[in-house]
Amino acid sequence: MEDIENWKGINGQIVAFKNAVGDAEKITYMGTPSVCTPFAALMAYAVRDKENHFISFIDIETSHEFELKPWGMTLTDVVSDPHDSDVVVLLGGLSMPKADIDTEELKGVVNDILKEDGKLIGLCFMDMFAKAGWLEKVDFDLVIDGTLTGVVKK
Repeated sequence: MEDIENWKGINGQIVAFKNAVGDAEKITYMGTPSVCTPFAALMAYAVRDKENHFISFIDIETSHEFELKPWGMTLTDVVSDPHDSDVVVLLGGLSMPKADIDTEELKGVVNDILKEDGKLIGLCFMDMFAKAGWLEKVDFDLVIDGTLTGVVKK
């Protein structure tokens, strides 16, 4: 994959994501529970006019839809249907060794829920997909990758 756009900061990531999903109506995020969920919620908030679902790991039975509440984006209690998604977003936590995700099983789930002409987007930090070898194993249409640096002050 080659670089096609540069961005900085959280707002830059959100704009890149909004541009990537375009006019999609239904988006499903797949990631590790708790760690990836807040990142999915942030992106879902940015495209809150769309139908947004979150799947823990690769288990479709854990799919829940995001809804906007006065305190922010939250997942509903009811299991939702992620099938016929215009976009599937794989979050970087899935590629971490702890998640123990089989990429062939992952691709099967993606193929099951993604529309035929849908888009597969990777969203990660610190080159997680590249480091895990997923760029060769998973046919991403686009990867939005950020680098985190910071400082602690006292």
